[in-house]
Amino acid sequence: MKNLENGISASLCRRLLAGAAAAAALLVFSAGTASAAANCIKGDRKAPYTVGWANIYSVPTWMKQTEGTITAEVEELKKAGLVKELMITDAQGNAQTQIQHIQSMIDANVDAIVVIAGSSNALDRVISDACDKGIAIVNFDSLVNTDKVTAKINTDSNEWGATAAKWMVSQLGGKGKIIIMNGPAGISVSDDRRKGAQPILDANPGLQVITETNTEYNVAPAQEAMTSLLFANPEIDGVLSLGGALSAGSVLAFERQGRDQVPTTGENARQFLELWKEKGLKSWATMQPNWLGALSVYTAVQALEGKDVPAFVKVPLPVIDESTIGSYLARADKFPADGYIYSDYDKVLFDKLLAK
Repeated sequence: MKNLENGISASLCRRLLAGAAAAAALLVFSAGTASAAANCIKGDRKAPYTVGWANIYSVPTWMKQTEGTITAEVEELKKAGLVKELMITDAQGNAQTQIQHIQSMIDANVDAIVVIAGSSNALDRVISDACDKGIAIVNFDSLVNTDKVTAKINTDSNEWGATAAKWMVSQLGGKGKIIIMNGPAGISVSDDRRKGAQPILDANPGLQVITETNTEYNVAPAQEAMTSLLFANPEIDGVLSLGGALSAGSVLAFERQGRDQVPTTGENARQFLELWKEKGLKSWATMQPNWLGALSVYTAVQALEGKDVPAFVKVPLPVIDESTIGSYLARADKFPADGYIYSDYDKVLFDKLLAK
């Protein structure tokens, strides 16, 4: 051994290595049975688990449907003896209230918390604290900045915005006046979609952004916002909408004002897809699956069970266009009139996504 040349005996090396191995074993033992490879989880956490769902707000239909997938997944996990209780809170859109709710879950020593962040940075401290306390943290849709979580789950919001912008460039031949419709400012999924669109817009200066909106992901406020913009802007060639309910609101505003419809991007909101087909719109859409909520609960429980889960789970974005819209509308009656038509999901899909 080269260490012998530095004056350290072989026996001493063996003693040092043995000590290091013992220390490592002690650390593993002290971490408890659920320490596994997943981040955050430590302590003697055993099934059945208590899961917290720290909702930022429950009013938008997308959120109600998402919560529905969470409660359905919990019921399945209860049948399997893996979950005993689901704790649900509603911060009603207030990030500070959401922080208080998460703190209450920490104080109650829940085993896992799933969360859509009301602010990408305001929740960092309380999320980090939950991680330090050994709670599995799975953050989906609107993400926090901190990486002190068990897993983050999302589609690629930058790709969402970039692909929508590319479609608009193609439809307008790179020239025209457009309005951009965004979700609430400060919500990462909204901000990231907008950021993703910007490089495409920069590369096509002939596409002029005449104004932008920030509204809740609901039809009524989106329609109201677009109505005001229609009065102020007699010439609009396209609507780069970065949310489904926003798109439906835009189409309804154009209709009410008697304006010709223009190329419009959007999402898998049932109302938007039905208006698209009914009015023969030129449109493109994608989907933020509501079952990201169910996948988050499943991921948290898998991590608690000692399974290794990815730090980031990327869910592919589907494309909804003239060739695929029919398949979505064929299932429309299974979803609320003001809801989102999302794809099927099951354990096989979840395991496949977690294996990537």
